[in-house]
Amino acid sequence: MNDITDHIEQGQLFVVSAPSGAGKTSLVKALIDDDPTIDVSVSHTTRKLRPGEIDGVNYHFVNEQRFHQMLENDEFLEWATVFDHLYGTSIDAARRVLEVGKHVILEIDWQGAQQIRRKVSGTQTIFIFPPSLQALRDRLTGRAQDDPATIERRTADALEELSHWSEFDYLVVNDDFNTAVSELRAVVAGRGDLFRRDVRQATLRGLVEELGYRRAAVGLYDEGQQALTGWLTMENLPVPTGPQRVGHAELIRLDDHQGPLARALQNRQ
Repeated sequence: MNDITDHIEQGQLFVVSAPSGAGKTSLVKALIDDDPTIDVSVSHTTRKLRPGEIDGVNYHFVNEQRFHQMLENDEFLEWATVFDHLYGTSIDAARRVLEVGKHVILEIDWQGAQQIRRKVSGTQTIFIFPPSLQALRDRLTGRAQDDPATIERRTADALEELSHWSEFDYLVVNDDFNTAVSELRAVVAGRGDLFRRDVRQATLRGLVEELGYRRAAVGLYDEGQQALTGWLTMENLPVPTGPQRVGHAELIRLDDHQGPLARALQNRQ
Protein backbone atom coordinates (compact mmCIF):
# COMPACT_ATOMS: atom_id res chain seq x y z
CA MET A 1 0.00 0.00 0.00
CA ASN A 2 1.17 3.54 -0.73
CA ASP A 3 2.27 4.89 2.67
CA ILE A 4 0.43 7.91 4.06
CA THR A 5 1.94 7.96 7.53
CA ASP A 6 4.90 10.08 6.37
CA HIS A 7 2.51 12.96 5.82
CA ILE A 8 0.72 12.86 9.18
CA GLU A 9 3.17 15.30 10.76
CA GLN A 10 2.16 17.91 8.19
CA GLY A 11 -1.53 17.55 8.93
CA GLN A 12 -3.77 15.45 11.20
CA LEU A 13 -6.21 12.81 9.99
CA PHE A 14 -9.67 12.95 11.58
CA VAL A 15 -12.57 10.54 11.10
CA VAL A 16 -16.14 11.72 11.72
CA SER A 17 -18.88 9.08 11.88
CA ALA A 18 -22.58 9.28 12.71
CA PRO A 19 -25.83 7.51 11.95
CA SER A 20 -27.84 8.77 9.00
CA GLY A 21 -29.91 11.74 10.17
CA ALA A 22 -27.52 12.94 12.88
CA GLY A 23 -26.40 15.96 10.86
CA LYS A 24 -22.80 14.91 10.23
CA THR A 25 -22.49 16.39 6.74
CA SER A 26 -23.88 19.78 7.74
CA LEU A 27 -21.60 19.94 10.79
CA VAL A 28 -18.47 19.08 8.83
CA LYS A 29 -19.35 21.59 6.10
CA ALA A 30 -19.79 24.34 8.68
CA LEU A 31 -16.48 23.40 10.29
CA ILE A 32 -14.58 23.49 7.00
CA ASP A 33 -16.22 26.73 5.81
CA ASP A 34 -15.04 28.40 9.02
CA ASP A 35 -11.48 27.02 9.14
CA PRO A 36 -9.10 27.15 6.15
CA THR A 37 -6.72 24.68 7.83
CA ILE A 38 -9.23 21.82 7.42
CA ASP A 39 -10.39 20.07 4.27
CA VAL A 40 -12.19 16.91 3.26
CA SER A 41 -10.86 14.04 1.23
CA VAL A 42 -13.25 13.50 -1.68
CA SER A 43 -14.37 9.87 -1.70
CA HIS A 44 -15.00 7.53 -4.62
CA THR A 45 -18.39 5.92 -5.11
CA THR A 46 -20.18 3.72 -7.60
CA ARG A 47 -23.60 5.28 -7.02
CA LYS A 48 -25.06 7.58 -9.63
CA LEU A 49 -24.63 11.35 -9.61
CA ARG A 50 -27.58 13.11 -7.94
CA PRO A 51 -29.05 16.45 -9.04
CA GLY A 52 -26.84 19.32 -7.87
CA GLU A 53 -23.78 17.15 -7.29
CA ILE A 54 -20.47 17.74 -9.08
CA ASP A 55 -18.05 14.98 -9.98
CA GLY A 56 -14.78 15.54 -8.14
CA VAL A 57 -16.39 17.87 -5.60
CA ASN A 58 -19.05 15.81 -3.85
CA TYR A 59 -17.58 12.46 -4.88
CA HIS A 60 -15.44 10.92 -7.57
CA PHE A 61 -18.11 8.96 -9.42
CA VAL A 62 -16.74 5.76 -10.97
CA ASN A 63 -18.16 2.49 -12.26
CA GLU A 64 -17.75 -0.80 -10.41
CA GLN A 65 -15.01 -1.99 -12.76
CA ARG A 66 -12.87 1.05 -11.97
CA PHE A 67 -13.57 0.77 -8.24
CA HIS A 68 -12.55 -2.88 -8.14
CA GLN A 69 -9.43 -2.06 -10.13
CA MET A 70 -8.48 0.48 -7.46
CA LEU A 71 -9.13 -2.16 -4.78
CA GLU A 72 -6.83 -4.62 -6.53
CA ASN A 73 -4.14 -1.93 -6.68
CA ASP A 74 -4.55 -1.26 -2.93
CA GLU A 75 -5.38 2.39 -3.58
CA PHE A 76 -7.90 2.85 -0.77
CA LEU A 77 -7.39 3.80 2.85
CA GLU A 78 -10.82 2.37 3.53
CA TRP A 79 -13.88 1.19 1.64
CA ALA A 80 -17.32 -0.19 2.35
CA THR A 81 -20.60 -1.18 0.75
CA VAL A 82 -23.43 1.16 1.78
CA PHE A 83 -26.97 0.72 0.44
CA ASP A 84 -25.68 -1.56 -2.34
CA HIS A 85 -23.10 0.97 -3.55
CA LEU A 86 -19.33 1.01 -3.04
CA TYR A 87 -17.65 3.92 -1.26
CA GLY A 88 -13.95 4.42 -0.63
CA THR A 89 -11.32 6.95 0.47
CA SER A 90 -8.29 6.91 -1.80
CA ILE A 91 -4.80 7.25 -0.37
CA ASP A 92 -3.85 9.86 -2.97
CA ALA A 93 -6.85 12.08 -2.15
CA ALA A 94 -5.97 12.16 1.55
CA ARG A 95 -2.27 12.61 0.88
CA ARG A 96 -2.84 15.66 -1.35
CA VAL A 97 -4.60 17.46 1.52
CA LEU A 98 -2.02 16.46 4.13
CA GLU A 99 0.91 17.51 1.96
CA VAL A 100 -0.18 21.15 1.98
CA GLY A 101 -0.29 21.10 5.80
CA LYS A 102 -4.05 20.87 6.22
CA HIS A 103 -6.00 18.56 8.50
CA VAL A 104 -8.10 15.95 6.71
CA ILE A 105 -11.69 15.14 7.72
CA LEU A 106 -13.05 11.79 6.55
CA GLU A 107 -16.85 11.42 6.69
CA ILE A 108 -17.16 7.63 6.84
CA ASP A 109 -19.08 4.96 8.71
CA TRP A 110 -17.87 2.74 11.56
CA GLN A 111 -16.56 0.10 9.14
CA GLY A 112 -14.30 2.63 7.44
CA ALA A 113 -13.21 4.02 10.81
CA GLN A 114 -12.05 0.56 11.88
CA GLN A 115 -9.98 0.19 8.71
CA ILE A 116 -8.40 3.64 9.14
CA ARG A 117 -7.38 2.88 12.75
CA ARG A 118 -5.58 -0.26 11.62
CA LYS A 119 -3.76 1.47 8.76
CA VAL A 120 -2.95 4.95 10.09
CA SER A 121 -1.71 5.30 13.64
CA GLY A 122 -2.55 8.58 15.35
CA THR A 123 -5.90 8.99 13.61
CA GLN A 124 -8.39 10.92 15.77
CA THR A 125 -11.96 9.61 15.60
CA ILE A 126 -15.14 11.54 16.44
CA PHE A 127 -18.67 10.17 16.78
CA ILE A 128 -21.74 12.40 16.35
CA PHE A 129 -24.79 11.54 18.46
CA PRO A 130 -28.32 12.79 17.75
CA PRO A 131 -29.91 14.50 20.78
CA SER A 132 -32.24 11.51 21.17
CA LEU A 133 -33.39 8.48 19.23
CA GLN A 134 -36.76 10.17 18.84
CA ALA A 135 -35.09 13.12 17.12
CA LEU A 136 -33.16 10.74 14.89
CA ARG A 137 -36.33 8.87 13.97
CA ASP A 138 -38.14 12.13 13.18
CA ARG A 139 -35.32 13.18 10.85
CA LEU A 140 -35.33 9.85 9.05
CA THR A 141 -39.10 9.68 8.60
CA GLY A 142 -39.22 13.36 7.61
CA ARG A 143 -37.25 12.79 4.42
CA ALA A 144 -39.95 13.10 1.80
CA GLN A 145 -37.84 11.44 -0.88
CA ASP A 146 -37.58 8.12 1.02
CA ASP A 147 -40.17 5.36 0.74
CA PRO A 148 -41.19 3.29 3.83
CA ALA A 149 -38.82 0.43 2.94
CA THR A 150 -35.90 2.85 2.71
CA ILE A 151 -36.84 4.48 6.02
CA GLU A 152 -36.96 1.05 7.68
CA ARG A 153 -33.56 0.14 6.33
CA ARG A 154 -32.05 3.48 7.33
CA THR A 155 -33.46 3.08 10.84
CA ALA A 156 -31.92 -0.36 11.26
CA ASP A 157 -28.61 0.87 9.87
CA ALA A 158 -28.69 3.92 12.17
CA LEU A 159 -29.09 1.68 15.21
CA GLU A 160 -26.17 -0.44 14.02
CA GLU A 161 -24.01 2.66 13.48
CA LEU A 162 -24.91 3.99 16.94
CA SER A 163 -23.91 0.73 18.58
CA HIS A 164 -20.25 1.42 17.68
CA TRP A 165 -19.99 4.75 19.54
CA SER A 166 -17.61 3.29 22.16
CA GLU A 167 -14.93 2.70 19.51
CA PHE A 168 -14.39 6.44 18.99
CA ASP A 169 -12.04 8.86 20.75
CA TYR A 170 -14.43 11.83 21.02
CA LEU A 171 -18.21 12.14 21.40
CA VAL A 172 -20.22 15.14 20.18
CA VAL A 173 -23.99 15.55 20.54
CA ASN A 174 -25.76 17.46 17.79
CA ASP A 175 -28.48 18.99 19.94
CA ASP A 176 -27.66 22.64 19.29
CA PHE A 177 -25.97 22.98 15.89
CA ASN A 178 -23.64 25.87 16.76
CA THR A 179 -22.55 24.17 19.98
CA ALA A 180 -21.81 20.95 18.11
CA VAL A 181 -19.70 22.85 15.55
CA SER A 182 -17.79 24.53 18.38
CA GLU A 183 -17.10 21.16 19.99
CA LEU A 184 -15.84 19.75 16.69
CA ARG A 185 -13.62 22.80 16.24
CA ALA A 186 -12.19 22.30 19.74
CA VAL A 187 -11.33 18.66 19.01
CA VAL A 188 -9.59 19.53 15.74
CA ALA A 189 -7.66 22.34 17.47
CA GLY A 190 -6.39 19.96 20.15
CA ARG A 191 -8.68 21.37 22.86
CA GLY A 192 -11.18 18.53 23.00
CA ASP A 193 -10.38 16.90 26.35
CA LEU A 194 -13.89 17.60 27.66
CA PHE A 195 -15.34 15.62 24.77
CA ARG A 196 -13.18 12.54 25.07
CA ARG A 197 -15.16 9.32 25.33
CA ASP A 198 -14.01 8.47 28.86
CA VAL A 199 -15.08 11.92 30.07
CA ARG A 200 -18.34 12.32 28.21
CA GLN A 201 -19.88 8.87 28.25
CA ALA A 202 -21.32 9.40 31.74
CA THR A 203 -23.41 12.34 30.52
CA LEU A 204 -24.73 10.19 27.66
CA ARG A 205 -25.83 7.30 29.85
CA GLY A 206 -29.55 7.80 29.22
CA LEU A 207 -29.14 7.91 25.45
CA VAL A 208 -26.84 4.88 25.46
CA GLU A 209 -29.30 2.87 27.59
CA GLU A 210 -32.13 3.81 25.23
CA LEU A 211 -29.99 2.69 22.32
CA GLY A 212 -29.44 -0.69 23.95
CA TYR A 213 -33.17 -1.13 24.41
CA ARG A 214 -33.97 -0.20 20.82
CA ARG A 215 -31.42 -2.63 19.45
CA ALA A 216 -32.90 -5.35 21.64
CA ALA A 217 -36.33 -4.46 20.24
CA VAL A 218 -35.09 -4.89 16.70
CA GLY A 219 -33.43 -8.14 17.71
CA LEU A 220 -36.69 -9.47 19.11
CA TYR A 221 -38.42 -8.55 15.87
CA ASP A 222 -35.82 -10.41 13.86
CA GLU A 223 -36.14 -13.56 15.97
CA GLY A 224 -39.45 -14.37 14.40
CA GLN A 225 -43.03 -13.55 13.59
CA GLN A 226 -44.35 -15.44 16.62
CA ALA A 227 -42.88 -13.01 19.16
CA LEU A 228 -44.07 -10.04 17.14
CA THR A 229 -47.56 -11.50 16.77
CA GLY A 230 -47.89 -12.02 20.52
CA TRP A 231 -46.82 -8.47 21.22
CA LEU A 232 -49.22 -6.98 18.68
CA THR A 233 -52.05 -9.09 20.08
CA MET A 234 -51.41 -7.78 23.63
CA GLU A 235 -51.60 -4.23 22.27
CA ASN A 236 -54.83 -4.99 20.36
CA LEU A 237 -53.03 -4.05 17.16
CA PRO A 238 -53.69 -5.69 13.79
CA VAL A 239 -51.39 -8.61 13.09
CA PRO A 240 -49.79 -8.51 9.62
CA THR A 241 -50.45 -11.55 7.45
CA GLY A 242 -49.19 -12.79 4.13
CA PRO A 243 -46.69 -10.47 2.46
CA GLN A 244 -47.37 -7.64 4.91
CA ARG A 245 -44.84 -6.90 7.61
CA VAL A 246 -44.09 -4.39 10.33
CA GLY A 247 -40.72 -2.73 9.75
CA HIS A 248 -38.08 -1.75 12.30
CA ALA A 249 -39.10 1.91 12.31
CA GLU A 250 -42.77 1.06 12.90
CA LEU A 251 -41.94 -1.46 15.62
CA ILE A 252 -39.86 1.09 17.49
CA ARG A 253 -42.59 3.71 17.17
CA LEU A 254 -45.31 1.40 18.49
CA ASP A 255 -43.59 0.20 21.65
CA ASP A 256 -42.07 3.45 22.98
CA HIS A 257 -39.84 1.89 25.66
CA GLN A 258 -42.46 0.88 28.23
CA GLY A 259 -44.86 -1.40 26.36
CA PRO A 260 -45.30 -5.17 26.11
CA LEU A 261 -42.14 -5.48 24.03
CA ALA A 262 -40.10 -4.17 26.97
CA ARG A 263 -41.81 -6.68 29.25
CA ALA A 264 -41.13 -9.47 26.76
CA LEU A 265 -37.46 -8.54 26.78
CA GLN A 266 -37.38 -8.60 30.57
CA ASN A 267 -39.01 -12.04 30.63
CA ARG A 268 -36.24 -13.39 28.38
CA GLN A 269 -33.44 -12.29 30.74
